[in-house]
Amino acid sequence: MKKIISAIIISAFLITGCSNLAATSEKNAETVQAIQQEDNAAGKPDEDFVKIDPKANIDLNLKPNEAGKIMVLIYHNIGNEENEWVRTPANFLKDLNTLYEQGYRSISLRDYVAGHITREQGFTPVVITFDDGNMNNFEYLENGFISEESAVGLLIDFHEKHKDFPLEATFFITGEQPFKQKGLEGKKLSFIIDSGMDVGNHTKDHLNFKSSAGDEIQEQIGAQAQYLYEIMNRDDYEINTLTLPFGERPKDKMSTKYIASGSYRGVPYENIAVLNVGWNPGYSSYDRRFDHLSIPRIRASEMKVDDAGLYNYIEYFDRNPEERFISDGLAEVITIPEEKKEFLDTFSEKEIYTYQSK
Repeated sequence: MKKIISAIIISAFLITGCSNLAATSEKNAETVQAIQQEDNAAGKPDEDFVKIDPKANIDLNLKPNEAGKIMVLIYHNIGNEENEWVRTPANFLKDLNTLYEQGYRSISLRDYVAGHITREQGFTPVVITFDDGNMNNFEYLENGFISEESAVGLLIDFHEKHKDFPLEATFFITGEQPFKQKGLEGKKLSFIIDSGMDVGNHTKDHLNFKSSAGDEIQEQIGAQAQYLYEIMNRDDYEINTLTLPFGERPKDKMSTKYIASGSYRGVPYENIAVLNVGWNPGYSSYDRRFDHLSIPRIRASEMKVDDAGLYNYIEYFDRNPEERFISDGLAEVITIPEEKKEFLDTFSEKEIYTYQSK
């Protein structure tokens, strides 16, 4: 820009001569000022521009409450005959439809734990998990297609018909041969991850940790993580979530720490989330009472749930809407009723927005 200004001044001098130098200098000063104004307009924001506060888009009539509770659902099997640990394809779809119609939208376990909750305002996040990694969770047919009656097939189909219900679920694998189709282990795990779903650790042998020593716990968690890494054969994904077999923790308090982190054969592991079996919704990850190493789950069944199953808690939240997490739609803001502020984690880096709900 300086070269352009200099060229203008020199050209003006040659044309008009020394007698007009004063007038030329004045003219060039105006030219320089005009060029600088153009530069400022291109590189600097208008001082009169008013940034819109994102909170202005929050509809308080929807009663957002990001200090409310969140359901983490536990499934095991999809099968033809309904029982305590099996949902039929029809009943699994009934669960998904009920959640959808009641204003629930799926979220990943990782996002829940991290407090990265971006569901549209007015909706409630729900986390879907499957334990064990049986073939009815994810099956390839002989023609190469995914079985429409497996959990993965049903989730994909539901998502395609309801684009605002994200394809989010975590499959916790125990033992070798995930999903029980030899030769397809790595392909299945990669498909799950590439589709936006997750893979977690359910230990090597499904050992009850209640009487386990520290070395046993580290082997069960560490060996399984290493096995999953080996068959995935990828560096862009971490196995760092765990569900406890039978929901049991060690009696020995010194051994409990190995649920969170430890090492096996010199290879360390660290879990960002440890999940229990039941029996109640979890605290918001913005709540100071939230414990990422002890996250409760709710049985997604209608048999032997002791009034603490999925449908019991849907009814509970209908009767007690103030207990339900309601999103404000903004990842960078935590919106809560004023009376819920005492439960908020004060270490959160997000902006806290409170309002009078009554």
